[in-house]
Amino acid sequence: MKLVYVFDAYCGWSHGFTATLREITTRHPDLRVEVVSGGLFTGARRVPIREFGYVQGANAQIAEQTGAEFGEAYERLIADGSFVMDSEAAARGVAALRQVAPDRAVELATALQHAFYVDGLSLSEAATYRTVAQAAGLDADAVVAAFEAPEAQTAARGDFRRAAQHGVSSFPTLLAIDGEHIVPLALGHATADEVDRRLAYLN
Repeated sequence: MKLVYVFDAYCGWSHGFTATLREITTRHPDLRVEVVSGGLFTGARRVPIREFGYVQGANAQIAEQTGAEFGEAYERLIADGSFVMDSEAAARGVAALRQVAPDRAVELATALQHAFYVDGLSLSEAATYRTVAQAAGLDADAVVAAFEAPEAQTAARGDFRRAAQHGVSSFPTLLAIDGEHIVPLALGHATADEVDRRLAYLN
């Protein structure tokens, strides 16, 4: 059995799920976790953040329910409403980090969300991936090159297709997959104890 974490780096609820995900991976080091990017802000939804009037209220709810931090730099980034969340760019970045350090996909995915939601860095900029890579002790040049390569776009779109094939339409979603059997462990929000109880039922 393996776990598949389908998230979007620009999804506030995915940011809120970070602590749970880290706890689950700590409790179950034997379980392989694959990270798949969803396409929350693509196509017609790739518009200035002011078009999503619910963002501030949703962030307050996420912080209250999960304890997730939304930093001052992030608040400044989105203050005028012109920032555009581009999930394809973010998925390219996830793919680049995953390519360079496949065994650290969970750690690096959550680091990307910290870069946006706390440090206020755009996930469309190569400089952000350089910063994240350097902080993680990775070859920053290799990560940036992977982010900018055409293969990253192919990988991002492949992630979007895979999320759809698993029937995932909201983020985050944590799945347990054993052969042909796919069982949702968390949809949107769950504690590590809740996920553990569902895992125990499967075993």
